[in-house]
Amino acid sequence: MTIPAFGSTTTSTRDAMDADTSDVGASKPWPAPDISPEAVAALDTYKKRDPSKVVVRFKAVGNAPIMKQNFYKITASNRFQAVIQFLRKELGWKANDPLFTYINLAFSPAPDDTVSNLFKSFCTDGHLIVNYSTTAAWG
Repeated sequence: MTIPAFGSTTTSTRDAMDADTSDVGASKPWPAPDISPEAVAALDTYKKRDPSKVVVRFKAVGNAPIMKQNFYKITASNRFQAVIQFLRKELGWKANDPLFTYINLAFSPAPDDTVSNLFKSFCTDGHLIVNYSTTAAWG
C-alpha cells in the first residue's frame, strides 16, 4: 500500500520571514554587524524546513464521514493547521462547517503545534492518529 503525501497549502511564518524585505526601509542591513556568527548560524538553521515526513492516520468519530484513504504522509515541519485544512478539503467541508480534531482520542491540539512535536510526543505504532468529528466528542 502506498501512502500519498500532501503538501502544505499555507504560507508559514518562516516562509514570510524569507520574503524579500529590501524595500521596507530598514536602517541596518541584515545581518546586523553586531550579531555573532553563531547567532546567524542558529537563525539560518531555524529557517530551514525539516524535509522528513510523518505518517498521519485519520479516524472518524461519531457521525463523521469515513475517508476512503486513511493514511497520508505530511512534512513534519508543517503546523497542525495544515492537517486541518487538508482534512477539510478531503471531506469537502467548507470553512464554516464544524470540524473537531483530536490526537489519540484524548485532546485537541492547537493549530500552531508542529506535526513533528505531536508525532514525537503522541505517535502510536509509527503513526500520528488524528480523530475527527462533526460534534465535540471530548472536552
